[in-house]
Amino acid sequence: MFDKLFAAQQKAEEIKKRLDTISVYGEVENGAIKITATANKAITAVAIDEEFLKNADKEELEELLLTAINKALASAEQVSAAEMQASAQDMLGGLGGMFGQ
Repeated sequence: MFDKLFAAQQKAEEIKKRLDTISVYGEVENGAIKITATANKAITAVAIDEEFLKNADKEELEELLLTAINKALASAEQVSAAEMQASAQDMLGGLGGMFGQ
């Protein structure tokens, strides 16, 4: 029983490491602001087009940054949930023997 729990824990760690290698993106204004994040929801890059920056005011820039960041984090959440769901199905299949099934 503990072997199966340990295997499930190892699988969860593998998923977390894999999510660190998956990049997701959020952008606004046709790419004027681009945010890159990992599927573990860590922001890894922010890119702002120089022409856009010259003409944007502070308030507009802040609003658009928030929107782009939230888009990237929403994408990360979707990827993470899909990976966890697929893994949970695998793990539950392997744990079935623990409960006499």
